[in-house]
Amino acid sequence: MSSLALQVAQAAAAESGPVTLPGWLLVALPLAGAVLLLLGGRKTDSFGPGLATGLSWASFGLGVVALIQTLGAAADARFTHQVLWNWIPAGSFQLNAGVLMDPLSLSFVMLITFVGSLIHVYSLGYMSQDPDKRRFFAYLNLFIAAMLTLVLADSYVLLFVGWEGVGLASYLLIGFWYKNPTYATAANKAFIVNRVGDMGLSLAIAALFATFGAVDFATVNAGAEHASTTALTIIGLLLLVAACGKSAQFPLQSWLGDAMAGPTPVSALIHAATMVTAGVYLVVRSHHIFEGAPNAQLAVAIVGAITLTYGAIVGCAKDDIKKALAASTMSQIGYMMLAAGLGPVGYAFAIFHLITHGFFKAGMFLGAGSVMHGMNDQVDMRRFGDLAKYMKITWITFGLGWLAILGVPPFSGFWSKDKIIEAAFIGEGWRPWVFGTTALVGAGVTAFYMSRLFFMTFHGKARWTDEPKQHPHESPLTMTVPMMILAVGSAALGLILGPTNIFTTWLEPVTGHHEHGEPVLPIPILMIATLALVAAGAFLAWIRYGAADVPTTAPAGNALTRAARQDLYQDDFNEWVLRRPGAALTESVEWTDHHGVDGAFEGLATLTRESADRLRTIQNGFARSYALTMLAGVVAIFGALWVIN
Repeated sequence: MSSLALQVAQAAAAESGPVTLPGWLLVALPLAGAVLLLLGGRKTDSFGPGLATGLSWASFGLGVVALIQTLGAAADARFTHQVLWNWIPAGSFQLNAGVLMDPLSLSFVMLITFVGSLIHVYSLGYMSQDPDKRRFFAYLNLFIAAMLTLVLADSYVLLFVGWEGVGLASYLLIGFWYKNPTYATAANKAFIVNRVGDMGLSLAIAALFATFGAVDFATVNAGAEHASTTALTIIGLLLLVAACGKSAQFPLQSWLGDAMAGPTPVSALIHAATMVTAGVYLVVRSHHIFEGAPNAQLAVAIVGAITLTYGAIVGCAKDDIKKALAASTMSQIGYMMLAAGLGPVGYAFAIFHLITHGFFKAGMFLGAGSVMHGMNDQVDMRRFGDLAKYMKITWITFGLGWLAILGVPPFSGFWSKDKIIEAAFIGEGWRPWVFGTTALVGAGVTAFYMSRLFFMTFHGKARWTDEPKQHPHESPLTMTVPMMILAVGSAALGLILGPTNIFTTWLEPVTGHHEHGEPVLPIPILMIATLALVAAGAFLAWIRYGAADVPTTAPAGNALTRAARQDLYQDDFNEWVLRRPGAALTESVEWTDHHGVDGAFEGLATLTRESADRLRTIQNGFARSYALTMLAGVVAIFGALWVIN
């Protein structure tokens, strides 16, 4: 037995917790699929996609077993820590690679593997004609494995491995059709912006080591209450930078819209259910740090409030169906970040909304892919209309997701997003009024732009009749069945988990039990106000985009509309404030290095060489020349002595 295998076996014998199955298998199965398909090449074309899909479902099955075993334990014993091997032995610093299965990580495991496996099935139909579909499924498996590594890690360093793996897989998937320069550019943009967030996580890990002498969750959580507020604030802000990059939060959100260049299943997997939620996971997993750093926690809430507003405004002006959904994702993740920044009162609601959002947003992204499938890859909603007649399954499933994100009772968004609104109104001073009002108004704006998307796509007059290649038709069962399953989750998941507070109780072993208090406004008034704003937003969208004729060419619009179409000039800001000054600084350093440092050394070398060339002419080999030189020297010496005396 190899040394590593022996360490794994010894660690397995010493594992603790109710889960008995090897947790590393959850990651190993999809990872093995990715390796086999990538190394097997064209020989795996015939069976590769099916194998990748089966391995993803197998990982889900193991997750179900782990969930059942954890549910069977007492609430305070729902933690399983499996040490795999001694990963980094460095003197007094010892770091094991281990798997942590608790209510928080298992919630993500179920979301990642179930929704991810449905997207694998959907992709069997969506990518059926693509000659490189085997490579696509390998990347999907790689992404699932990396995301599972991220959420099952027992330390920040192992989490960072999954974090980087997710970044790599997203880059490969966004740029899957890399021969299109626009798509390749979008992949590069996502990769580079995420590197900014990754630098924040790297520095946070370094700060954790400097503060605690360790980077595993157990030691950090135990030591957080004894650490200085300053140290915790620095760590918390660096973790927030990391979360902003991965979850497309302000000011690192510019990559998300461009990332829609990838195949639509990628949008559903990465930009709805999994990758963009990693930042929320990081904040909630690190709640001990943020609770000891009130300013960093406040910064999380502020970032969430800004982003939910930003995404909602941008979503109101987008005509590309996928980019409109991307703006919606940005906004909904903003709700989750706001909830996580509210502290103990919001942790469970942030994760609850993350779970429900994973279902209804993934379903809507897959619905958008179904529309594109039936409309010859058209994405401009101004060229849609009246598709409900031709794509009834897509219309119904998308409609259930639409009702869920609006927060219409009893659909899932009503039970999760409305809880965030209520939590935002809890507190003292200015915070409940600012955060609560932002969340409340955001619900109304969400209803407007999501209804705009729904009505422009499925209702009103058909605006595609002048396109002879477009013959709307329903998608095959491999695409519609996953949409139907996700639609059931959109309709029923919140109703199952919300009224009973099962999910909140489930997370208490991780987030702790906290009395939430009462909002500054009575809950019935908040519910009525929220539903009134939702109804108003949906009605306004119907008047403008359902009942009225929608022009096939977007009108000029006012200044805010034009700005929203350009993502509120975020790219321009990055260009003028970050890229150009950075390029100028780089060019100045390069000029200084070339003309200053190199110039000084090259000048000295030139002086030495030319001096040698001049002196070399004196060494001509003639005795008379040497005698004359000696005579000149003697005369010079006598002349100097004469002058001195």
